[in-house]
Amino acid sequence: MSRIVVIDSSPLIGLAIVGGLEWLPQLFGTVFLPETVKQEVLPDKNAPGETAISHAIDVGWISIWPEPILSSLDIDLDAGETDCINIALCHPDKVLLIMDERAGRSVAKEKGLMVTGTAAIIGLAKKQGLISSAKAAFNLLHQSDFRISATVINLILNNVGEL
Repeated sequence: MSRIVVIDSSPLIGLAIVGGLEWLPQLFGTVFLPETVKQEVLPDKNAPGETAISHAIDVGWISIWPEPILSSLDIDLDAGETDCINIALCHPDKVLLIMDERAGRSVAKEKGLMVTGTAAIIGLAKKQGLISSAKAAFNLLHQSDFRISATVINLILNNVGEL
């Protein structure tokens, strides 16, 4: 059983900021985003990393989810998070969600879904030798006003031997 990986807008932007979109196919193979997530960041939404995100889609590092998304979630989240979770609910044992927002992660976990976030992807890239320094990636995020809690950053840095 192959895993389906679905990414939401915040990690998409965060990884674009640190040059991490190119890691996705190496870490996961195909990564999908719902059309609603694409519309949250492209075109001309002035999202940080917009050019990198567009390029990642153009070269196939990220693909648009190809199937209709069944609505099985009745919760007040943004449209992108809702679609990501709805995709996962249709394939609950096969989907890994890449999602940062606390409310979306909480709902996904309540539904028994697998969730990871930007910080964990940076840690994984470091462990896989795709980057030399997770700390440098976190510094880039911090300079761009992208926020990840110090506790999470320290946990990842400790896990990859950079603390």
